[in-house]
Amino acid sequence: MGPHPAVAAIRLAVRRTLHDVLGALSAQPAAAPVSSGAPAPPPTAPHPAEEGPLVLVACSGGADSMALASALAFEAPRLGLRAGGVTIDHGLQSGSAERAQDVADRLTALGLAPVESVAVHVGRTHTGPEAAAREARYAALDEVAERHRAAAVLLGHTRDDQAETVLLGLARGSGTRSLSGMAAVSGPGGRYRRPFLAVDRQTTRKACMVQSLPVWDDPHNTDPAFTRSRVRHEALPALEKALGKGVIEALARTAQLSRDDADALDAWTDEAQRTVVHGPGDPAAGRPGEQATGTDIRIELDVARLYALPPAVRRRVLRRAAVDAGSPAGSLFARHIEEMDRLLTAWRGQRALNLPGRVEVARQGGRLVVRHGSPS
Repeated sequence: MGPHPAVAAIRLAVRRTLHDVLGALSAQPAAAPVSSGAPAPPPTAPHPAEEGPLVLVACSGGADSMALASALAFEAPRLGLRAGGVTIDHGLQSGSAERAQDVADRLTALGLAPVESVAVHVGRTHTGPEAAAREARYAALDEVAERHRAAAVLLGHTRDDQAETVLLGLARGSGTRSLSGMAAVSGPGGRYRRPFLAVDRQTTRKACMVQSLPVWDDPHNTDPAFTRSRVRHEALPALEKALGKGVIEALARTAQLSRDDADALDAWTDEAQRTVVHGPGDPAAGRPGEQATGTDIRIELDVARLYALPPAVRRRVLRRAAVDAGSPAGSLFARHIEEMDRLLTAWRGQRALNLPGRVEVARQGGRLVVRHGSPS
């Protein structure tokens, strides 16, 4: 008799992701051979338990990530991979250190090794507590992954999480890229993998129950002070009540379709950007057309060529220029890009725009100048 359908579903999702990880590893170019006349490099110290590449699971102790950890522990050895785990203590709740250690103990009991519990400091930022916690979490995950030379880090985001992300993007009016939700593969070198984007939250919880895996329900997930919590417990249920079942599946499907469209538009933008940026720029600045002096960055764009581009491509070029000049991507909203666009499409001698991050945008003759400078 096979495993429970919920357990089979999570294991299949993880197995497919691990096959993708192995495929990516095999596609990496081999190290260049040493020429016969050059001395051989010194031998490197062997990595502990070098029998296979390491895949880590990021685990909070909730049902989604515990189900992911159990599936990784089951599947990884069958594919010649090592499975480890990491849990992050954000320090935002009483007893968080003890809870993180308890999660680490559960991961060890599943047979994962190495397992780490990492405490992070969540500072105050203009983007809010949720974004600050996410930034601190990913920085810690990056550090652990690099230190252990992990081939991948698995994240437990489900189809329900994807639907919530799309709905949040829709509410912000942030465009196609925001509606594309979370990518199945992201991060430096494709480090982060999300096997459960096609698996619903009910399945992960059922998989934990039938395997007798204890789970911890974060009270922040039901706290209406957090936007995502309100979307989860109020907005999505209201939509399903008004529109019928299937809203979550439809939103998740929208994410994939939007991602395909956004990828195509981004590729078009890459080509368009090369035609509208003025000047050779300073190679140290990182992009053609950028001029850097000290901490100042100045990007000049050709107005006529920008105006001729389709709006979807033109606004992408404008957004990239603002971010490259130093405007934080998380603080740059659609209204900012629309005002930048008006300097091209509805030019009436407007004054310069001030964007988040002390970035200024001004039209100077046939050029749009996007600049950031240190305070004088």
